[in-house]
This record gives sequence, C-alpha cells and structure tokens, in this order.
Amino acid sequence: MEAAAAIAPQRAWGKGRLVAKTGGGRTRIAGLYQEGCAKIRLPRTFDASMEAVLINSSGGVTGGDRLAWEFEAGEGTNLTLTTQACEKVYKASVDTAVVATRISVAARGHVDWLPQESILFDRSALSRSLEVDLAPDASFLALEAVLIGRKAMGETVRSGLFRDHWRIRSGGALVHAENLALAGDIAALGSRRAVLDGAVAFATLVYVAPDCEALLPRLRTSLAEHALSGVSHFAVNGRDKIVARVVAADGFALRKILIPLISHLRKGASVPRVWTL
Repeated sequence: MEAAAAIAPQRAWGKGRLVAKTGGGRTRIAGLYQEGCAKIRLPRTFDASMEAVLINSSGGVTGGDRLAWEFEAGEGTNLTLTTQACEKVYKASVDTAVVATRISVAARGHVDWLPQESILFDRSALSRSLEVDLAPDASFLALEAVLIGRKAMGETVRSGLFRDHWRIRSGGALVHAENLALAGDIAALGSRRAVLDGAVAFATLVYVAPDCEALLPRLRTSLAEHALSGVSHFAVNGRDKIVARVVAADGFALRKILIPLISHLRKGASVPRVWTL
C-alpha cells in the first residue's frame, strides 16, 4: 500500500514542431516533428498559404501535464496555426499544467496564431506562455480566448489558477509584453467591474504589421457597442501594433464578436474551418 501511494499520477506530455518554407509559389513543409500527445495535421488549402491544426490527443490538460509547441515560418511564408477544438483545462489535484508555444517568422513571412478557446474548469491550474520572434518586415496576428466555465452547461468556476505570459519581439526588440494572472477566488475576482464585471468569456487580440492604422477604424466601430471591450493602436520600437481586448457574457457571444474582427485583420479571410460551430 505504501509503495502504491508513492507512485505519481500519470500525466500527459507532448512536443510538436513545424517548419515552413516556400516552394513552387506555395508555403510547404520543411520539417515536422510530433511526440507524445502533441499532434499536427495539415489540411489541404486552396491558396498559397498553409494551415496547421494542433491536436492534444489526451483530450485536455490537468495539473502536471506538459505541452510544448514550436513553429518556424521561413521567408515569404504564410502560415495559419489553430487547434482542433477548445482546450479543456480540468481540475488539478496536484501541480500546474504548462503549455509553452514558440513562434519565429522570417523576412516577409506572416503567421496567424488562432487557437480555439481554452475552457477553465473549477479548481484547474494552467500556466501558459507565448514567445514570438519576428523579422523586422514579418507580420503576425495572435488570439487567445478564455472561457471561465461553460455557461450553457451551468458550470461555475469558483477557484483556480490561470497564468498567461506573452512576449513578442521584432528584430530582437520587444514590441509586446503582458502577464495575466487569475488566482484564488476567481468568481469574486471576475465579478469586479475593472476585471470582467461578471462576464465569463474574454479574449486578447494582437496584430503586428505595417497596415495597423488603416485597419483600426473598422475595429473600433465593431467594438463600440461592447462596453467592456476596446482596441488601441501603438508604435513600439519601430513597429505598429493593434491590441484588442474583448469581453462577452459567454462563449457564443464572444465568437460573434471575434469572428468579424479576425476576418477583417485577415483581409477578408474567415476563421479556420475547424472553428465551425
């Protein structure tokens, strides 16, 4: 009995890596590696871009799980990264789940980082990071959306831990940094007006590209009717960026706001097909 009690719980782990290059006028695979529960699938596209769908075959994450993703977009490539489904973050009996993502984009390359929502369950614990290195003339669109429980299922998240760490650099210079932490009594924290005002769905959208100023007016118009959402335009270390914060009552309402914003920033292209409800 003592020996059995000393055995650590089984935990999921996975590593996935994708390298993209140009060839024959299209974005193509230069390298692909997957290990453990991390899987990468490449559905057919009908233009010159590449779309990669990330899969966590363990079906979600819990305390002690480890996932690492790495992507390299070569010169002139156009790569969209998304997930097969929402990532469910389950109750953690011990330890914290860790998900780390690294993305590099070479000259004239573009990457869309568009994972589907992360769903936090009661007493879950997740620490997540996004590290991005851009060439001075590369562009990048990033979205991270979070649901604090599923409202349609009557779920309530009373406590837990969620940390999100972003660092985006261009030519080695920092252009975007943020640290988000929800810890302890999440229900009480989220009820504050300055946090979520009782909403349970939120997202951050960051766009780094030369055409930020031209794209900004429509984004502001789209978000004008949403009191707790907004968008800003900054110039940092010689690069323009747009940062949008979106808050909604539930996941469905959040998507209704996000999809037009994403399509606008993708020059009319819709969200990845796996996003279909």
